[in-house]
Amino acid sequence: MIALLFTCIIVVIFFFWSLVFFKIYQLNQYKISKFLDDIFLFKFAFGDKNKIVWTKRFIRFIVLYLVLSFVIFFLITYFISNVILAFFNILVVFVLCPLLISLSHFIILPLEEFIKLTYIKKAKKKIKGKKIIKIGITGSYGKTSTKNILMQILEKQYKVCATPFNYNTEMGITKTILNSLDDHEIFIAEMGARRKLDIKKVADIVSPDIAIITTVGKAHLESFKTVSEIEKTKFELCQSLPKDGKAIFNGDSKSSLKLFKQFKGNKFLTNIPNSFAYAQNIKCNQHGSNFDLIIDGKVLKMKTKLLGKININNIVTACACAYVLQVPKEDIISAIASLQPAEHRLQILRERPIVIDDSYNSNEIGFNEALDVLSKFDGKKIVVTPGVVELGSDQSAVNFKLGCKIADIADFVIIMNEVNKNDIYSGAISHNFNRKNIFFANTRKKQQDILQLIMNENSVVLFENDLPDNYK
Repeated sequence: MIALLFTCIIVVIFFFWSLVFFKIYQLNQYKISKFLDDIFLFKFAFGDKNKIVWTKRFIRFIVLYLVLSFVIFFLITYFISNVILAFFNILVVFVLCPLLISLSHFIILPLEEFIKLTYIKKAKKKIKGKKIIKIGITGSYGKTSTKNILMQILEKQYKVCATPFNYNTEMGITKTILNSLDDHEIFIAEMGARRKLDIKKVADIVSPDIAIITTVGKAHLESFKTVSEIEKTKFELCQSLPKDGKAIFNGDSKSSLKLFKQFKGNKFLTNIPNSFAYAQNIKCNQHGSNFDLIIDGKVLKMKTKLLGKININNIVTACACAYVLQVPKEDIISAIASLQPAEHRLQILRERPIVIDDSYNSNEIGFNEALDVLSKFDGKKIVVTPGVVELGSDQSAVNFKLGCKIADIADFVIIMNEVNKNDIYSGAISHNFNRKNIFFANTRKKQQDILQLIMNENSVVLFENDLPDNYK
């Protein structure tokens, strides 16, 4: 009885000790190799930006983990009578907590795969039984923005269901189909990928009629290793189309243009002069953008609250898809005029001082575009950023170049986190940026304290990217 009570107490303590490891495990999307890499590199997630999400899957994992830890601690306390030796063995288990998490992961993995396949099978059956137009959107950058813009245009003419937020994985898309898809006429699925065949898996669920390829570039280069692998994976969406399917390519990157040329089916190119759809006479300021949309040879006068050329490119691509689906020109113009900036994507939060929130999942192209937008504002320009990540061997060079551009445009920079600190700093000073105007912060509190010192009513503050807690 004493051993049982003592075991329960130790398990409770062990559970709270394990929370920081659970957080790293979940931040790495239950990928055990990534989890162990972070542990071995001492990349602990002690910050308060990310909280543990108690999903059904995670609760099942926790139950198994607690059962295993209870058995281990009970055996130690019951069979080892030497107090010092028992204490030593308990201490060893505490130290080897990541290995117990790994063991729990592999024990429960077959069950999770079975549950996952069961839900996917239901989703496939449900969507197959509906007479509905299915659109898949993939790319390295601009997927979510293009999806949101397209949804708002199509809603002028159709009843539309789209994957919410960044639900772009197998289970995210499956969950949307099972819980949200009803008597809709169009289903839009954003499709993300971190490795080969990821797009094929989600495309097999949706069976899209239309494929949209947004800008393709170096995102997740750390896991893909080469740009060629990224291109092949994005092209999996085009390969999933039926014979009469249509593919729309945002041609503003070399890789997207390459995939357009590779595809032999019914296809449309955007954002290249004289292509199916492109913008010209672009005029941008802090209040929004005006441009002429040339689509299928017709000229539409467009006005939007969205900032930056990258947003215009996404608008053009979404408009091309809407036009192909026979949405009237008047509805397209009206929808674009009423678009609201998506949260954390070049979103102006306040106007005195001006605060531009572009903190969602930044990349090299988006970062450069955000700096171009910042350059159009008057006043003291301040950039707050940790740089960009997941670029493999290119990461150092990319962040150095971004540091150079920050120096050319901004008056102050606050470099967050440690991961790209030296590269951004070196790039900035290489362009003669005043060292006294470079600040460092590892917490939001320190960041706010610095901003209070350097900011005034005429300042323009750009928040560019925000890394999860497992980045130092």
